[in-house]
Amino acid sequence: MLNLNGITVCLGGRTILDRAAAALPPRSRVGLIGRNGAGKSTLMKVMIGQLDPDEGSCDMPRDTRLGYIAQEAPSGTATPFDTVLAADKERAELMAEAEHTEDPDRLGHIYERLTTIDAYTAPARAARILVGLGFDEEMQGRPLDSYSGGWKMRVALAALLFSNPDLLLLDEPSNHLDLEATLWLENFLKAYRGTVVVISHERDLLNNVVDYILHLEGGKVTLYPGGYDAFERQRAERLAQLESARAKQQAEREKLQDYVARNSARASTAKQAQSRAKALARMQPIAAAIEDPTLHFGFPSPAELRPPLITMDMAAVGYTDTPILRRVNLRIDPDDRLALLGRNGNGKTTLARLIAAQLAPMEGAVQATSKMNVGYFTQYQVEELDITDTPLEHMTRVMKGATPGAVRAQLGRFGFSGERATQKVGSMSGGERARLALALITRDAPHLLILDEPTNHLDVDSREALVQALNDYSGAVVIVSHDRHMIELVADRLVLVDNGTAQPFDGSLDDYTDIILRKADGNGTGSGGDAPKVDRKADKKAAAEWREKQKILKNAVNKAEREMTALSTERSRIDQALFDPKSATGAEAKMTTSQLMVKRAELEKKLEAAEEVWMEAGAALEAG
Repeated sequence: MLNLNGITVCLGGRTILDRAAAALPPRSRVGLIGRNGAGKSTLMKVMIGQLDPDEGSCDMPRDTRLGYIAQEAPSGTATPFDTVLAADKERAELMAEAEHTEDPDRLGHIYERLTTIDAYTAPARAARILVGLGFDEEMQGRPLDSYSGGWKMRVALAALLFSNPDLLLLDEPSNHLDLEATLWLENFLKAYRGTVVVISHERDLLNNVVDYILHLEGGKVTLYPGGYDAFERQRAERLAQLESARAKQQAEREKLQDYVARNSARASTAKQAQSRAKALARMQPIAAAIEDPTLHFGFPSPAELRPPLITMDMAAVGYTDTPILRRVNLRIDPDDRLALLGRNGNGKTTLARLIAAQLAPMEGAVQATSKMNVGYFTQYQVEELDITDTPLEHMTRVMKGATPGAVRAQLGRFGFSGERATQKVGSMSGGERARLALALITRDAPHLLILDEPTNHLDVDSREALVQALNDYSGAVVIVSHDRHMIELVADRLVLVDNGTAQPFDGSLDDYTDIILRKADGNGTGSGGDAPKVDRKADKKAAAEWREKQKILKNAVNKAEREMTALSTERSRIDQALFDPKSATGAEAKMTTSQLMVKRAELEKKLEAAEEVWMEAGAALEAG
C-alpha cells in the first residue's frame, strides 16, 4: 500500500531522515513512534506530499485518497455537524448539483452515484462520529467559533474520519481528547477498513489498535510486527544482539591492534601486520546503545505534614455566579494518589483549580493546611514559557536568592544539565518544554502535585520516566489524564467528575472503561453504580506498600552499582601497580607485590558480593 524508498530529508543543515526505507502492508494499522524530535511529523509530511524529500520517494497506488488533519483548526459560523458533512466533498458537490440540474439523465446519474457512496446515511454517520468525540446534539448545532481550540481540533478529526480516506494519517490524535473520546477513537480505528498510520505516544492505543510499529531512530525506520509491547520485546532482543556483536567486534579490534603494534617493526611479520591494519581500517564500528540523559524526572521530596492536606465539605465551585460542581466532599492525605475521571467539560480542571486554591468555594468549606506547597501543572504553563529565554534563566528567575548550584541541581533533576540548560526555549521540542514546566513548578518541593494532562507532547519513554518519578515521589498526587497506562500505575483512588459533582468511583479503571464502552454501544447507563465494589482502602494500602518496596529495591540497586564501580576502580589501580610498579601512585605505590595480591583477592570477594546483591535486587525490581 505504501512504500518508503530511501527517503532523505535535511532541514536547517541537519539530516532528519537518512535513507529511511520500509514497505507498509495494505490495510495495515501502523503506529509511527520515536523520541521527540526524531522526525515523525517530517516523515508524515513526506507521505502526504506536503514536503519533498531530498532523496528517495514515497510510493502508493494511483488514485489513493489521503486523509490528514491540517495544522489550523476549522473556524467560522458553520456548525460541527455541517463541517463534518462537508468533508465528503463528492457527496456535497453531488447534492448541490442535484438541486440545480434540469437534465434528467444527469440527475439519474447523480442519484445512482449518491446511492453507491451511501450518501443518504451520511448525516447519521456524521452524528455518530461527533457523539463519539464528545459532541451531543446541542453542541453539534453551535457555531465553530463558540468552541475552544481543542474542541475545534476534535471537529477536524471528526471530519477526517467521516471522509473515509484510503490512507488515514493521524498525528497524535488523542492530544485533544479525554479518556472517553480516546476509547471511542480506538474502537473506530480497529474497525477501519483502510490503511492507518498514526503517530502516538499512547501505550494503550498502540497496543489495542495497531498491528505494526514503525520505529524511527537516527533517521532510519524499522518495521516491527505487533503492538507496542511486542515492539519493546523485539527491540530489547535486537539491542542485546547488537551489544553482543559490538563486544565481539571490540575484542577483535583490540586483538588486531595488539598484533599490528607488536609485529609492524619486524621484517618477517610486517606484511601480515599491514594486512591486519587494513582489515582494522575497513572494520565499521558498531555503536553502543547510549542511554538518553534527558529521560529523567526527579521530583524533590517534600517535608512531612500531618494528614489531612485538604478537606472539602459540601463545596461548590464555578465561575462568576454559576457553579460547575456542587456538594463536593473530598479529603486528600499526604500519601494520596487520585485520578480525576470524566468527559472534558464536566469540571475536572475546575476541581483541580479548587484543590490548588486558584478558585474559592462558592458554598461549603475547603480547609487546607497552611504549610502546604502545591505544584500545579497545566498546558498553559508550557505555552507561556518565554521562547527567548533558556531553562537556566527561567529557573534563576523563579528561584530568587538560590545559589547557582541549587538552580542547576533542580534543572538537572529533569535532564537539563550542561549545555541543555542554556539552550533557548524556542529551539526546544514540546516534550522538552513540558519537562521544563514540571521542573519550574516543583522547585519548592511541593507536598501536593496536581498534573492536568502532563503527558501531552511527551514520547513513550518520557512518559514511562514520569511514571517512575511519580512512584518515587513521597508527596500527594492528583492527575487529570487520558493516559490509562499512567493512571493505572500511579493512581490509588479514582474520582468521577460527572453530573455536576465529584464522587469516589468504587471500581478499577478497567471497570470504568467497560462502562464507557457499554454506554457508547447503548447498553449501559454510564453511571459509577454499575461497577463492582472493591476495597479501595486496601488497594490504596497495597499500592503504597508496593511503591515503598520498589523504592527500597531501587536504592539497593543504586547502592550496589556505586559499590561495584568503586571496587572495580580500586581493582584496576592494583592491576596497574602489579603490571607496572613504577606507574603506581597513592597507597598502591607503598605496597609489596604480595600485599597487592592479597588486597586484590579481598576486592574480588567484595565485588562478587556486591554483584550478587545487585542481581537479586534487580531481579526483584523487574518482577515488581
